[in-house]
Amino acid sequence: MAGVVSLTPAVSAAEEVNIYSYRQPELIKPLLDAFTQETGIKTNVVFASKGLAERMKAEGENSPADLLMTVDIGRLQGAKDLGVTQSVDNDTINANIPENLRDPEGHWFGLTTRARVIYASKDRVDQDSITYEELADEKWKGRICTRSGQHVYSIGLFASMVAHHGEEETEQWLTAVRDNLARKPTGNDRAQVKSIYAGECDISLGNTYYMGKMQTNEKDPEQKEWAESVRILFPNSDDRGTHVNISGMVLAKHAPNHDNALKLMEFLSSGEAQEIYAAKNFEYPVLETAEASERVKGWGDLNPDPISLDVIAKNRKIASELVDRVAFDDGPAS
Repeated sequence: MAGVVSLTPAVSAAEEVNIYSYRQPELIKPLLDAFTQETGIKTNVVFASKGLAERMKAEGENSPADLLMTVDIGRLQGAKDLGVTQSVDNDTINANIPENLRDPEGHWFGLTTRARVIYASKDRVDQDSITYEELADEKWKGRICTRSGQHVYSIGLFASMVAHHGEEETEQWLTAVRDNLARKPTGNDRAQVKSIYAGECDISLGNTYYMGKMQTNEKDPEQKEWAESVRILFPNSDDRGTHVNISGMVLAKHAPNHDNALKLMEFLSSGEAQEIYAAKNFEYPVLETAEASERVKGWGDLNPDPISLDVIAKNRKIASELVDRVAFDDGPAS
């Protein structure tokens, strides 16, 4: 585990707040610096790519964690299911975060959204609009790339399909999409764009923010070429809207700095903080009056699906079972 600061169960100082974060420290540092400058409250961060909610569970009442920051509705709901969160009913936070992007019982709150979109080859795909349902059309046979169907980003999308169409119809759709794949699901979202660039497929599923990460990647300039080879299509823009997932926050069940943690949550929900956070991560603020960055706006207009993320969370188990039932990760049937 890579920790920025090592936290101990000792009694905390009056003016600090302890954060467990699945998001890399450099992504949230501008936010936390702004919070400290505004309030004088020091922030301490422990970062890890996995296992933090489980660590909080093991630490129990001795946990130093005040706040958990993570991405994806599955991970947020998972923290609630582990029993490491507590309910928050705060007028400021509730006013800033739309109802469909927060837990009905106040255990998790969205801060930014990312859309699950189609990356389409500029050279080989002419159409300017698409739907998720259309991915089952035989015209896409051998032309689709995607990561594992069991990845949390995939499960979120598939759960939304269950919510909109029911289990039986989603199973039929998922089977047809599987048979339209160019290969077995593998790699991450950026790897799918690389495959389009290489001519291995024509479209892929991916999160919007990866476009920003590729366009600005100085360590691996080749990724800029991948990004240049594709454009983003926002599925279902003309009907129910594009599926979105969230980055978010939860208040730890045994938060030793409860009041300071609430101040941080209020700050993170503000338009100022959301714009900083969204711009740094190439995501969308959840507050309607907050602006997305110019780079993100340049990808096109997002019409987000207004379905409650709580409904998505409740359909994740069925979605995961369907992925296994149709052997999605085995790739197209012969």
